[in-house]
Amino acid sequence: MKFAIALFAPPHAPSSRRALRFAEAVLAGGHEIVRLFFYQDAVHLASSLPVSAQDELDLPAAWRTFVTEHQLDAVVCIAAALRRGVLNAEEAQRYGRTSHNLEAPWELSGLGQLHEAAQDADRLICFGGD
Repeated sequence: MKFAIALFAPPHAPSSRRALRFAEAVLAGGHEIVRLFFYQDAVHLASSLPVSAQDELDLPAAWRTFVTEHQLDAVVCIAAALRRGVLNAEEAQRYGRTSHNLEAPWELSGLGQLHEAAQDADRLICFGGD
């Protein structure tokens, strides 16, 4: 089965951790993830700046490792990211910012990527949000 997974919750929300565990289970079960889409406050999961306490799970790092190891398509909504200060080098330069905090494996793109993923997948699973 093909899954598209959309995340809406911030890194500290329980649903962000559940989404990672679900994604791991999808692949362990022999299924496919066609795209991970990070929207609203979930864009913070793609930032390279958060530092977690030593006794806590570094969820942004865990997501980065998971995406990299499985070579997944991980898209961060550009509009949500810009509003929250999550920028790649190109957008930082475009908006005259001195630094960036979004690097590979993450890609900035629009909501059309979520729509396309929903069309390509058998199931769209969403975590978090209001």
